[in-house]
Amino acid sequence: MTKDKLSYKLMRIVKSSLAAVAVPIFIIYIMVAKPDYTIMNGLAHIVLPVAHVAGSIITWPIRAIGQSAHWIKETSNLRTENEELRVRLDAALANKNSCDIAVLENQKLEHEMDVKRASPYKTVIADIQFDDSAFHHNTFLINRGKKSGLTKGMVVTSFDNRLVGTIVDCGSQFCRVRALTDADTNIAIRITGSDVSGFLQGNGKSCASVGFFNDAKFIGRKGLKVITSNISGILPSGIYIGDMLDEKNVDVLRPNDISRVMVLQYNDVGSYK
Repeated sequence: MTKDKLSYKLMRIVKSSLAAVAVPIFIIYIMVAKPDYTIMNGLAHIVLPVAHVAGSIITWPIRAIGQSAHWIKETSNLRTENEELRVRLDAALANKNSCDIAVLENQKLEHEMDVKRASPYKTVIADIQFDDSAFHHNTFLINRGKKSGLTKGMVVTSFDNRLVGTIVDCGSQFCRVRALTDADTNIAIRITGSDVSGFLQGNGKSCASVGFFNDAKFIGRKGLKVITSNISGILPSGIYIGDMLDEKNVDVLRPNDISRVMVLQYNDVGSYK
């Protein structure tokens, strides 16, 4: 039988097929019927490496396609995330621009209204411990005193630098503060954006009143902002007090509006001058 004949080629294919079928059957027979571990180990050293190499070669296209699909998916996700981050970045930049404009406008308004937002004095933070309101008086206690460097006459403000009151008594660990609504309150004030000065007095109610203006023709109106004046030489100037509600009354902070305050300490000469 020559190698060129068709029957010879068919015979080779049949022999190869029979060998491929016989080897697994023989292995299974040994494992089940006659488990000879010596033969099994010998076959394992031959069959398993060959099967591993053959499996790697056969499955390489599938693994390559799967890896390519994975990278395509990752690239698509990265592009999507990149687009989302660009949108967020543009929004953040636009928001920052708006904030910068607002800060500049706020600084301009503060300059025009003479309102001070940053205090040049050292501050001590304190908690409000007790609010005492009786008749026309309104005072409260804070949990800081002489041991913290506080003393009578120091100014008490909120965290946004709005006037709350002044210290009238000071112990080692506590101070009593007179609120702006207290009937004994009498501080020098000024209307922002003008030279009109006067005094603010407490009336024991939920607000305080202004009067005794240096301009007899001046008439207060709703919305005007009131700040401290240093014409009396006691308080620092430019601390925001509140807005006028009408011709006389001013909306001020009350002790029950806040829970923590800042005390402005005196300078080296023991005053705000």
